[in-house]
Amino acid sequence: MTQLLLKWLQQGPKPQQLISFNHHDIITGDVFCAQVSHYQQLLAAHPAQRILLASDNSATFAVGLCAALLAGKTLVLPANTQAGTVAQLQPHFELIVTDEILSSNPHLLLNMEINYPKQPWPQTKQLGRLQLFTSGSSGQAKAINKTLSQLDNEVSTLERTFADKLPQCSVIATVSHQHIYGLLFKVLWPLAAGRAFLSEQIEYPENLSYYMALMPHLCLISSPAQLSRLPAALDFQAQQHCPSLIFSSGGPLSFEQAQAVAQCYGQLPTEVFGSTETGGIAYRKQFNPQQTWQPFSDVKVDADDDGALLLQSPYLSDSQQIRCDDKIKLQANGQFLLAGRLDRIVKIEEKRVSLPQMELKLSQHIWVNQAAVVLLSQPKPQLAAVVELSAEGDDILAKKGKLFVNNAFKQFLLNEFERITLPKRWRYPELLPINSQGKRITQELIELFNHD
Repeated sequence: MTQLLLKWLQQGPKPQQLISFNHHDIITGDVFCAQVSHYQQLLAAHPAQRILLASDNSATFAVGLCAALLAGKTLVLPANTQAGTVAQLQPHFELIVTDEILSSNPHLLLNMEINYPKQPWPQTKQLGRLQLFTSGSSGQAKAINKTLSQLDNEVSTLERTFADKLPQCSVIATVSHQHIYGLLFKVLWPLAAGRAFLSEQIEYPENLSYYMALMPHLCLISSPAQLSRLPAALDFQAQQHCPSLIFSSGGPLSFEQAQAVAQCYGQLPTEVFGSTETGGIAYRKQFNPQQTWQPFSDVKVDADDDGALLLQSPYLSDSQQIRCDDKIKLQANGQFLLAGRLDRIVKIEEKRVSLPQMELKLSQHIWVNQAAVVLLSQPKPQLAAVVELSAEGDDILAKKGKLFVNNAFKQFLLNEFERITLPKRWRYPELLPINSQGKRITQELIELFNHD
């Protein structure tokens, strides 16, 4: 099964294809077609070539996505819609397509309340492309370009690999479509394969149970942060209504977490390993504590001398082998174990955070001389900040206290980072510990947090 997504984008949905649903509404193919046609015409006539797309509603997002691609535009997808993130990406777009005002930039507002007249699916000779932004190791947002051919390769592989386990499934998700995982699994793959998706993002276990009881076959798209909390919310009880398939991505589940999900839903989650840059690399179900990852059928994996993952994939811009920052232990059968990271990009609640970017942002505050951010592993993975204060910062700390300064820095960081990723612990030494070469000593930074 090839060109699943490209064929769908060229032909459009069938009139009665169920595109999306929520607890009070459904969108069929003919309605979706009318919406996409309306906004495709507006965008085709607009001089802007680079468009930032953002909407929390997956159905609205899908309309903007298809309209812009069929208008031949470059779509910019930010990692989040924080004001600082949008401002940082301002050089990369000329127009914002959204259902709410995000900044002072020119906007095209998506209004799905209007009954647009029926029109044929837009035809085009030149489809657009996507540009996603993720945390770079330099501290600056890193642009990742994706052609529709690359995304089509991935969607087609997902369908080949998992379609037999998805009998007439609709898709619901606890993750955002603004990231590559949600974009592929929640929007692009369901559209191309003719599976309806829930337009809202599931936030509470009660909502999940509601849709499970309402619909006989559902595919759940989730993440380790959400799946790890789910069994306790369900009292670790076997559920009467269960998904046909559960996907998890963004980081590995622990063996105990995977088993707890299976205890409630009668099946292990299918974990997918990959990144914005690489797309999907491998998948697994944790039948044992040292479960290896199986590369997708068209992906080639090897290990460098230092254990760095070497990758060849049709989801990349060329066929050359690339070196990744993930460390692996390659097995004789071609499968592999993960063995950590070789760079300073970390995952906090499946949100990718660049430590250099956060350090750079903190160092821009008037109270800061320099700052270091480290990852603590106990009692659970969390960020901690070590800040060498300026004279003004020292004065504020003495007068207002540590809690005031902590909260002020958190508020400052919220301009670029999501709240869930902010440092949980803070230290204010006179000087940051460095070695004779002027390099920060990570272990000494971590040891500052050994005693409260």
